[in-house]
Amino acid sequence: MSDEAQLLPPEAESAAEPVTAAPALEQTPAEESPSETSVEDALLRSHMLAHETADATVLSQSRKHTRRSFVVAGVGVAGSYGFYKYLHRSGNEQEMLPPLLRKSYEFNASVARNVLDTHALAPTYPLSRAENLRVNGRCGLNKELVMDSYRMQLVGMANDERHPRYVNDVTAWEYKYKADESSGGTGHDSKTDPSTSSTAKTAPQEAIEDAQKDENRTGRRPRGMEEAGESASTLEPNTPGLLLTIPDITSKLKRYELVTQFKCIEGWSQIVHWAGYRMADFLEQYPPKTIDGKEPKYVYAETPDGDFYNGYDMYIMRHPQTLLVTEMMGAPLTQYHGAPLRLHLPTRYGYKQIKRIGLICYTNDKPDDYWTRLGYDWFGGL
Repeated sequence: MSDEAQLLPPEAESAAEPVTAAPALEQTPAEESPSETSVEDALLRSHMLAHETADATVLSQSRKHTRRSFVVAGVGVAGSYGFYKYLHRSGNEQEMLPPLLRKSYEFNASVARNVLDTHALAPTYPLSRAENLRVNGRCGLNKELVMDSYRMQLVGMANDERHPRYVNDVTAWEYKYKADESSGGTGHDSKTDPSTSSTAKTAPQEAIEDAQKDENRTGRRPRGMEEAGESASTLEPNTPGLLLTIPDITSKLKRYELVTQFKCIEGWSQIVHWAGYRMADFLEQYPPKTIDGKEPKYVYAETPDGDFYNGYDMYIMRHPQTLLVTEMMGAPLTQYHGAPLRLHLPTRYGYKQIKRIGLICYTNDKPDDYWTRLGYDWFGGL
């Protein structure tokens, strides 16, 4: 050891030892100042207050709109019910359809008359396209008629008292029916089966009982036993007129054949071969009485005993294609196709083409109509 080393003081020796660095202190985030904390709380409270205010505004408006909606809905329901009651009460016993809706039908009919040519001819077709017409609806045909008892009651003819078939009361004529109501060859019918159909299924029980009482007293068959009830246009007892046989009708008239389309309001149609006599020629042979120099506006028709009935404008009866049909598809009409005489109007729907005509009446009063009572259009135009 050198002398210099020995001369070092003890403090110098200790100072000469290696120095160890002190451990670093952990860094902690500076504490927020009271002023910064209060600002954030104020902002948070402000946002919460704004949300609460917005929620309260939305809730208030929602309650207002909900009350208004309930009021509007209530008024709408009450108004709809009142309108329904008005329509219901404004009806009458003769027509199921309310007058307001009936007026719509009548407006459509007037447009059809004025815009479309009511005397225009319906299309005709080659005979090869004709087919047997399905049976659809047997109102007024539920009993098979004894053909020898058939007479057409004709009322309103000019100078009818001079005709050899004139009688003082056409309503006194009695039609006869076979006991078996379910004769064969009825074809297809989507509505009723004549083997199971009866007046008890179509007419109200009280009306049936009243009619049966009358039948037992007078021996006459009850009238108006189908769904629509008795016609308001049916003849009063002691109504004078003619009782015509089929030869009376056909012997002096020219026979016509026609192949036209029969259209049903249910949506189906068929091309059919018809043969018979023009209604226009019948009107010439049996002319109506004039009223103030004018012929009546309407024609009313019924089946025997008045279970089914139709009303027509006179001009459609004079249409050149309106036929009194006696044959179909080259053969005489069957019972359920309207034998011995039915009406064919190719410019009208099938429900206007009455089968088994028992009465024709010329009248200036718009006639009652079976299907009009049940809500259909009286005009019935295609």
